[in-house]
Amino acid sequence: MKNLFGYLLLLVLLPVSLIACSTAPSVASGPTVITPTDGEFRIPLASIDDGKAHFYKVKADDGTLVTFFAMKSNDGVYRAAIDACDVCYKAGKGYYQDGDFMVCENCGQRFASNKINEVKGGCNPAPLTRTVSGDQMVIAMKDINANTWYMKYRIK
Repeated sequence: MKNLFGYLLLLVLLPVSLIACSTAPSVASGPTVITPTDGEFRIPLASIDDGKAHFYKVKADDGTLVTFFAMKSNDGVYRAAIDACDVCYKAGKGYYQDGDFMVCENCGQRFASNKINEVKGGCNPAPLTRTVSGDQMVIAMKDINANTWYMKYRIK
């Protein structure tokens, strides 16, 4: 009798759990891990021209994992920034996107996408030097290496 009750319970709970799992929001994937070639890496512009911040992670020469984001802002400029700032980096939290703004996960300050790489210091996303060559954004490893200190407290 106990086994029959167990089977009946399983028959009732299994469909319920499958429905709950299938309707749960999906967890966003983490940053894309990239590897440099010849001291730089290239991001196809077509992959970041949707107005959304795309997060990347690269291993610096000292072994530190550096997270940054790249995007095309609403003024049509391709931008990149370290996922940290001069003020809140010790919290190790970085930014998330809310519409046309990047929001500090630590203090909640909002930064318009068209100011990324334009304004440095304070709680602004730390600018990351980049160039556009043809249909690619190019970032040199020397610029990643120069920004490892922001990631020493990284928790995510």
